[in-house]
Amino acid sequence: MKCSLNKRSGILRTLQHRLTVTAAVMVLLPSAASLFYALRLPDVYRVRTGETLHIASAVPISAVPAEPTAQAAQYGVMPQTVSLRLLGVFPIKTVRTQPTEEVMLVPCGQPFGVRMLMGGVMVIGFGEVASGKGHCCPAAEAGLEIGDIILEADHTEVHSTGDLREAAADGSALELTVMRGSTLLDLTLTPVYSLTARCCQTGLWVRDSAAGIGTLTYYDPHTHGFGGLGHPICDPDTGEQIPLGCGEADAVTISGVLRGQAGLPGQLQGYFSADAPMGTLSCNAGAGVFGTLDKPPQGEAVPMALQQEIVTGEAVILSTIRDGPPEAFRAEIVSLDYKNSTQNMIVRVTDKRLLQETGGIVQGMSGSPILQGGKLVGAVTHVFVSDPSQGYGIFAENMYAYTRSEAKIDS
Repeated sequence: MKCSLNKRSGILRTLQHRLTVTAAVMVLLPSAASLFYALRLPDVYRVRTGETLHIASAVPISAVPAEPTAQAAQYGVMPQTVSLRLLGVFPIKTVRTQPTEEVMLVPCGQPFGVRMLMGGVMVIGFGEVASGKGHCCPAAEAGLEIGDIILEADHTEVHSTGDLREAAADGSALELTVMRGSTLLDLTLTPVYSLTARCCQTGLWVRDSAAGIGTLTYYDPHTHGFGGLGHPICDPDTGEQIPLGCGEADAVTISGVLRGQAGLPGQLQGYFSADAPMGTLSCNAGAGVFGTLDKPPQGEAVPMALQQEIVTGEAVILSTIRDGPPEAFRAEIVSLDYKNSTQNMIVRVTDKRLLQETGGIVQGMSGSPILQGGKLVGAVTHVFVSDPSQGYGIFAENMYAYTRSEAKIDS
C-alpha cells in the first residue's frame, strides 16, 4: 500500500513538473516571437490614405492606434503612432504610419544604356613623376586618396580630365576642393615638371565618365520619371559610387547572353542602338539610377506594393534576355529584410527556361521588376556569385522614394 502511494505521488510530481514547464513555454513563446518581430519589422510604414495598417505575416499581427485617429496636424497630415500586437494581445513595438496616396507604375523590364559625366573627377590611382629631384608623386604628397572627387581647382569647377590637366599646365600650386565621402576638404597640389613627358604633371589617374547597361524597373505616368538598376553605378576600380554631373538614358539592343555558373556570374551582351537618347538622368543613388523618359514605355500601370504587403512565395520577374520585348519568368521570394535599405529580398529563379538559358540572374538584369499578386514589389539588384539562381532584390517603395523626391525638386 505504501509503495502504491509513493508511486502515485511520483506520477503527480512528474505531471506537475510537466505542466509547469508547459506553462512556462507557453508564456515564453509569445515573448520570444514578439522579440523576433520587434527586431525584424520596420519602425515606419506608409499606409494608403483611408486604409489601416495591415501586415502580411505567418502569425497574425494587429495594429492598434496609440493615438486618437482623428488627431491632425495644424499644417498637414502627421504620422500616427501605432502599437503592433502579436495575435492581437502580445505587444511587439510601437511604429509610425505615414498616409500616402496609391502609386501606379508601369513595370518595364527592357534594357537601357547609361552614359554619365561625373560631378568632378574621381581619383582612381597614382603614378610617379620623374622630376629633376628624383621620382615623386605630387598627388599623394598633397594628401589625395583613391576615391576622392576633385570638384574644383583654384575655385574653378573641374568637369573633365582635360580641365585638371589644363589647370596643372603651368606648374603653379593648385587649391583643390575635394569631396571625400560626405566631407569637403581643401588640399594644395603642386605639380612638378616631368623630364620624360616634358610637361608639368600631378601623378594622378582620374576618371570623369562612366557607361553601362542595365534594366528599367518602372515608369511613373504622372511624373514621367523612371527608376532602374536598383543599385548605384560605381567606379570599377575604386568601388565608390559615382557622383552624377549629367547623363542620359539610351536605347539598347540585347545581342546575346553569357550563361552564369557558380563562381562566374553571367552577363547580358548588348549595344547602344539609337542616335538620340531616350531620357535624361537626374540621380545616381544607393537605390538605383533615376531620371525622366522622353516617351512612355508600353504597358499598363499597376499598383506599387507597400513593404508590409510583400510575402515570401511565388513571384514573377520581367526581363529581356534577347532582342525583343520583356518576358515574364517565374521566381520565388525566399526571404524579406525590412531593415536594410537596399537588400530587402532574396529572390530565387524557378523558371526552367531562364535557368537553362542564363543560369539564373546575370549582370545586366539589375533593375528587372519583380511582381507579386498583380503589384510591383521591387527589382532584382545583385546575383549571388556562388549560386546564380539566387540574388538580392530591393523594395519598389524604397526606389520610388527617389522618384518622389526628384519630382518635388522639379515642381
